[in-house]
Amino acid sequence: MIVAHARLVSVSAKGPSVKQAEALDCAGGCLYLVGTPIGNLEDITLRAIRILKEVDQIACEDTRHTQKLLTHYDIHKPLVSYHEHNELTRAPELVVGLEQGAKIALVSDAGMPLVSDPGHRLVTLCLRHHIPVVPIPGPSALLASLSASGLPNEEFLFVGFLPARSGERRRALERLRIEDRTIIFYEAPHRVADCVADAREVLGNRNACIAREVTKLHEEFRRGKLSELSTSLEERPARGEITLLIGPEAPADARTQANSTQSLADRVEELIRQAKLDRKEALKLAAKERGITRREAYDQIVTSRSNDATDEN
Repeated sequence: MIVAHARLVSVSAKGPSVKQAEALDCAGGCLYLVGTPIGNLEDITLRAIRILKEVDQIACEDTRHTQKLLTHYDIHKPLVSYHEHNELTRAPELVVGLEQGAKIALVSDAGMPLVSDPGHRLVTLCLRHHIPVVPIPGPSALLASLSASGLPNEEFLFVGFLPARSGERRRALERLRIEDRTIIFYEAPHRVADCVADAREVLGNRNACIAREVTKLHEEFRRGKLSELSTSLEERPARGEITLLIGPEAPADARTQANSTQSLADRVEELIRQAKLDRKEALKLAAKERGITRREAYDQIVTSRSNDATDEN
């Protein structure tokens, strides 16, 4: 088990500067995970700019995209591609350089690296080889969208991208039916209308928000029920980078669902078939939908089957 220790650095006239303290912490090779703008180039920290200027190399998803950011801030550093199609071989190559003392920054096309972007393999290898990994916080589309969505934000669940195919997407949404937190997805513009329609059918007509092109020139927030967002997308399709946020089920909707005429046993079988859950998970989900414990649900099903058997005799 590797334990990483973080420490606060106070800056004074007699003590080391933050820059000197950081250099002491990473005397050898070091991997920096640098957050970059999700749209507006001004959304970058002073620390991120300094790190990008000081590292030996920058690993990025798209070298052309990252070069625009570096040019804007007059940063001149070697770039190497690191994306989902080459990370299997590129990650070990970068680790070799890090073990030799190189300082490397990993950036994604936008936002924090590893959040629905490549990088996990590289971080895992670094930790295995006892190479320091230092996060340099920056913009995040999911947090920016959540803050302005108007949906409950005390707790939330970030799912990332749902499956592209409708059947798989609906099964994934079925597993989220019992979620009582705001759910956040990333979605492609050409699939968002189908995603909203599937969510409306599976999760119910919940409050939701489509955050589009956040921090960019055409930033837009569409808020309302999922049915209203479906209508809006039919009238005016969404373009650009999209974050879809779906609020928790309203208490009234939950009561309606709990009073469904569908039997508990049939609901369990439906979840096993549609959401590909095992029987234990399906029973737990069906029980929560009805506001009872799993044990109570099990007893209800056993009693129902016993009554059915008695009636047949």
